Amino acid sequence: MGRLADHVRASCAQVAATAESVRIDHERLSLYDAGGALEISDPGLDPVRHYLEGTPADVATYTLALDTINFGSGWFPTLRKRVDPATGRAVSGYFTVAWNLADRFRVDGAWSTDDLRAMRTDTLAATLGQTADHELMSLYAQALRELGRFLGERSTLDVVAQAGGSADRLAAILAGSLAFYDDRGFFKRAQIVGNDLALAGVARFDDLDELTIFADNLVPHVLRCDGILVYAPELAARIDGEHLLAAGRAEREIRACAVHACELLSERLGVPARVLDMWLWTRGQDPALKARPRHRCRTVYY
Repeated sequence: MGRLADHVRASCAQVAATAESVRIDHERLSLYDAGGALEISDPGLDPVRHYLEGTPADVATYTLALDTINFGSGWFPTLRKRVDPATGRAVSGYFTVAWNLADRFRVDGAWSTDDLRAMRTDTLAATLGQTADHELMSLYAQALRELGRFLGERSTLDVVAQAGGSADRLAAILAGSLAFYDDRGFFKRAQIVGNDLALAGVARFDDLDELTIFADNLVPHVLRCDGILVYAPELAARIDGEHLLAAGRAEREIRACAVHACELLSERLGVPARVLDMWLWTRGQDPALKARPRHRCRTVYY
């Protein structure tokens, strides 16, 4: 397959070129030029909502475990959200999971590989502040058990060492070994692991800036809100009506056009795609953008 990120770029460019329900408005790409709508600095990882203060081995375990269950946006409206005491407002589905998991590591220590292999749905649901009968909790537990089997006697840092300083190679190892990371054509979570480990300060990679964006449902939403992605009327109506999308052509076109649009923006702005992803994801936390419906698909890939 060659380099994984190059495969994603080529695949998404091809989908974008033949897309029927989504198109890129190339003239709107100038919106993000200097002084435009994307003047947002990278906040890095939130040290309260993420576990960053432990040993490098424990932080790496937290980061990989979090990314292993960093999916479920199609279910997020049904989660019991954590409330931030500083603001009195509920945080997002992602931050609910990340924060509750961080607190588990702070109180009880890092999971061992034995803990991962034996992960029970009810145990994990309690950790994440959810009910054990929530479908996502079962999927999360399954993903963590798979991670435990993959690690075997190795630590997360052992797997990082196996990648030899390449985030792309680490992504390929994960995608080729774990079914929940095998997101063909996008490899969203497989790519984001290296980025997150680097942001957490526990790994260094020579090729981080060669990664693509981490294609989910929020970055395309921001691009749509800014007029860069344009959806066919039927697809737009379905999303605006808050109907779930099935995994399939339209949903893949949304993600692929987001990847390709960000590759164009990366070249235009001289900014790595992964950095654009973080800027756009942060922009997506704006209450005005969050109030608008985004596409939802119940998938284990994002």
